[in-house]
Amino acid sequence: MLEIMNKIILGNAVQDYTECLVFFLFGMLFVIYVERVIIKRLKKYSEKTETTVDDFILRLIHRVFLPLSYASVGYLSVISLNMHPILKKFLGVVVISILTFVVARLITTIINYIFTVFWKKRGQSAAMEGSLRGILRVINFLIWSLAIIFFLDNMGFKISAVIAGLGIGGVAVALAAQAVLADLFSYFAILFDRPFEIGDFIIVGDFLGVVEHVGVKTTRISSLSGEQIVFSNTDLTNSRVRNYKRMQKRRVVFKLGVTYGTSLEKVKEIPKIIEGIIKGIKDTTFDRAHFLAYGDFSLVYEIVYYVMSGDYNKYMDIQQEINFEIKNEFKKKQIEFAFPTQTLYVNKEE
Repeated sequence: MLEIMNKIILGNAVQDYTECLVFFLFGMLFVIYVERVIIKRLKKYSEKTETTVDDFILRLIHRVFLPLSYASVGYLSVISLNMHPILKKFLGVVVISILTFVVARLITTIINYIFTVFWKKRGQSAAMEGSLRGILRVINFLIWSLAIIFFLDNMGFKISAVIAGLGIGGVAVALAAQAVLADLFSYFAILFDRPFEIGDFIIVGDFLGVVEHVGVKTTRISSLSGEQIVFSNTDLTNSRVRNYKRMQKRRVVFKLGVTYGTSLEKVKEIPKIIEGIIKGIKDTTFDRAHFLAYGDFSLVYEIVYYVMSGDYNKYMDIQQEINFEIKNEFKKKQIEFAFPTQTLYVNKEE
């Protein structure tokens, strides 16, 4: 038996192969036990918690650390053996490729988790999810590209000249596509700063409408008259954007005029009449009503109140109801609205 164990095969004793096999089997059994028992229990525990950190850690274990553990057991099992230089070089290539894959996967998993947390904190909107997925594709592409370059560099390929060429080409492309890059960075500013979202009613300069799409290069708005307005993202980030969707309350100012023949008692009573009307309407806050000025053909009153909503249709419904009530009350009090009139005095000469 001792002679068999000491027999040399391919530069290693049978005992060395046996020790490697035993180490490999026990290592695999240990990793399998951790995966099937310990991690399974941790998974059941994480399902009972509300936090997502434990789920993220379990995802890291499954996607990164378990594959790395299996690979490590295999590598440590054979590293002590005397191997042919070609086989040893092949093993080195396998190790570098596995490490490169694991590190790239670790980075992409962490970035995906960060973006998911960001998306959930921002309300889990479908539009933002689509935008984040597009950004993640670009980031993942860059990470895996760098991983491949790192792998090839460690394999002995001369990629410095290629990288230098890509750098010069990148500068040339950047200079030729400054407007596109500016719109791209503006897209990121819109995505993360969120001055507006899809469905918001905004006004930009003389244009107004509902945001229907936010793209990498342009943002599209559906105007009230029906046509589609296309803005470059840079135009939007450089402009003053008025977002009416986020309006919490609307300040309303309107004027009305009564005839000069209205008595002083009724002139003094009009502000109280209007105050009572506005206070009696739901979702309004009265601010003031004053006899403002002597107009060309009327006594002018200015009224200010707040609608406790940003909905434009609701504001118009309330304003219409106020107008109805003012008309009704003025009719009861025999107060006449003014309309454009002109008095002509004629001197008759003999």
